[in-house]
Amino acid sequence: MRHCFNFEQLTQQPSPSMIVCVCRRVSDREIARHARAGMGFDEIQFELGVATQCGQCEGCARDVVAQCSTSCPTANIKLANQSQEGSPWNTPQPSLQLSPSA
Repeated sequence: MRHCFNFEQLTQQPSPSMIVCVCRRVSDREIARHARAGMGFDEIQFELGVATQCGQCEGCARDVVAQCSTSCPTANIKLANQSQEGSPWNTPQPSLQLSPSA
C-alpha cells in the first residue's frame, strides 16, 4: 500500500496541512484529529464526508487513520475495552422482581 504522507509531518509544528479529499476539502489534520479521538474510518467518513464523492482519496484517508489510530493511546484504550465486550460482569447485577398483577 502506498503512503501519500509522512506521519512525522503530522506531528511537527508548523507544517502545512495537506488536502486529502478535494471534493469535500478535508485535510490530513482534520482526519488525524478525529482518528486520535478514537474514531474509525467509517465514523470519520460519516462525520467529514471524506471519500464519499469520487473516492480517489480513500486510500490516503485510510492511511492517515491507520497511522494515527495505532499511535494514539485513546484508540488503544478503546480497542482494549472492545476486547472485553461480551465477557461476564464480575459484579452482581440487580434483578427485577415483578409483583403479581391484581
